[in-house]
Amino acid sequence: METVQETEVHRRPLRIGIAGLGRAGLNCHLPALRQLPSLYTVAAVCDLVKKRRDIVEREFPNVRTYRQLDDMLYDQELDIVDIALPTLYHAKTAIAALNRNFWTIVESPIALSHEAALKLKATSTKMRGRLIPYVPGLFSPEFRLAQMAIDDPRLGDVFEVRVRHQDYIRRDDWQCIQRCGGGCTWYAGQDAVLEAIALMRGLPSQLWSDLKRVASLGDAEDFMHITLKSRGPVSADVEVCGAQLAPFEPSFTVRGSLGSFYVNPGATEGTLHVIDPEFKFPRRRSSVRTPPLTDMHEDLPVVDIPLRLPEGAVTGPTSFWRALYATIRTAAPFPVSLDDVAETVRYLQIAKKSAPLVM
Repeated sequence: METVQETEVHRRPLRIGIAGLGRAGLNCHLPALRQLPSLYTVAAVCDLVKKRRDIVEREFPNVRTYRQLDDMLYDQELDIVDIALPTLYHAKTAIAALNRNFWTIVESPIALSHEAALKLKATSTKMRGRLIPYVPGLFSPEFRLAQMAIDDPRLGDVFEVRVRHQDYIRRDDWQCIQRCGGGCTWYAGQDAVLEAIALMRGLPSQLWSDLKRVASLGDAEDFMHITLKSRGPVSADVEVCGAQLAPFEPSFTVRGSLGSFYVNPGATEGTLHVIDPEFKFPRRRSSVRTPPLTDMHEDLPVVDIPLRLPEGAVTGPTSFWRALYATIRTAAPFPVSLDDVAETVRYLQIAKKSAPLVM
């Protein structure tokens, strides 16, 4: 997902307005944009809380601040509206921003139902594809490494991928309350399932799910386990857990007929744990005869081989914004399909409906 380099930029920075200055807006979006001053200018922010608007204004003295979202949507000096509001407002606000002809970024999830996701997608199509889902997980170094591992012949024939998003947090905010659109299925499931689908390289035909509330203080789930089966050879096991103490499992595990690959959260290097590629299996044939009493295990040489990103690969928090810039300025296709995102919302909705929440 290498994208435009800052040294190649000769046009004015894109002017972005951030709607919502919570943890996502202030702690995730703003720090990444701050690192790309030749690509983006934070031109406006909107939040009900003045203290949060003041935080941005101290760093960006020329920023325009708004209390009401409708006022910011009438700001014709903006190119992009970045929606980092609570989940309940994502789809409605995104449609409003698209109808004002803005490029529109929307936090995860893009909607709380497949019907709403399709409506949002239709609006984006009408407005020349100006909706971009915020999917930072698909730009992380560990996901890039998992993509590389899928194509590595040293793994043999890949038959399963595992995706893990784990933490331990006793949430007590709106994200743990069902009526507010809370629950880890919504706030983390979109990226996790999109990652799984990308690694499966095919949409699933079967889905199983399990939801539990374990450590959260609200009434929404903080444990989501989904198994996806495709029509191809690769299945996916996806877990989002807010009740897992460190050490955490690998973010991604890819299992093949000759071994496995794993990479830890945030790592820029993973490990192939495989049968030595130089080893040649002795010729054997299956038989229906009575087997001997000897152990059938073979003495196999197993090696650990580091797998690293190519030199100069652009990943991490800023790579999403680089890809977005390339899409807007050069019409480069955005690496994540809106069709896949809308389908992912459908899978999450099925998971929510088919698995009774265990409290």
